[in-house]
Amino acid sequence: MDFITDPFFYALAIPAVLIAGVSKSGFGGGLGVMAVPLMALAVSPQVAAAIMLPILCLMDLANVWAYRKRWDRRNMLILVPAALAGILIGTLTFSYLSVAAVKLIIALIAIIFTLDHWLRGKNAGDTPKQSTWGKGTVLGGLAGFTSFVAHAGGPPVSMFLLPQRMDKSVFVGTTVMFFIVVNYVKLIPYWFLGQFNPSNLGTAALLIPVALFGTWLGLWAHDKVNVTLFYRICYGLLFLTGVKLFWDAVAHFIGSGSI
Repeated sequence: MDFITDPFFYALAIPAVLIAGVSKSGFGGGLGVMAVPLMALAVSPQVAAAIMLPILCLMDLANVWAYRKRWDRRNMLILVPAALAGILIGTLTFSYLSVAAVKLIIALIAIIFTLDHWLRGKNAGDTPKQSTWGKGTVLGGLAGFTSFVAHAGGPPVSMFLLPQRMDKSVFVGTTVMFFIVVNYVKLIPYWFLGQFNPSNLGTAALLIPVALFGTWLGLWAHDKVNVTLFYRICYGLLFLTGVKLFWDAVAHFIGSGSI
């Protein structure tokens, strides 16, 4: 089996995959967006994304069974068609994409959304809001596009679902059902774009035990956290994700001399 042998890569990849597993199965996937940026410190972002996709698909299978009866169908009907369109746009523009620019867009949206929630106060922030087709189409399309580029679809989905203040299990279950569709659809363009070479697939196989342990740990943590703390954690993770992506994007632009 062919695989990456660099120890520095695994020093980054193991915690990255563990964080992704815990985040996806326990808290809706917000912090899982950090996996590709972390791994990209040792390999190219394209290689990191190719390694992560089969791992994410495996996590999705485990999570679907756990949340198979706990997800919101209306939100899926709003988000999924838009996300498929976003994946198509990502596929067609693959050769022209600036990953740093996409990260910057996601970062700004995530940070502004979270700060708005916090600054408006607890009572306003805790009032459930009805999902709308317009907002869902925009954020669903953005989620599909950014998920294709860097598996960074979590923040846009969280921005759409969190204001609805749904039951925490339904919230996570809806993200699980959304991403099993998105990630398995992404397998097709990734394959045709040559992302799945023997080294990437072999490396992904080595990381599978870490992914399964992270998934189990997230499911365990989900049942131990109360609703109020759960939403505080989710908004906190979303903000940290935005800060991390913003830092990555600015560092890239500075390093390349773009600013």
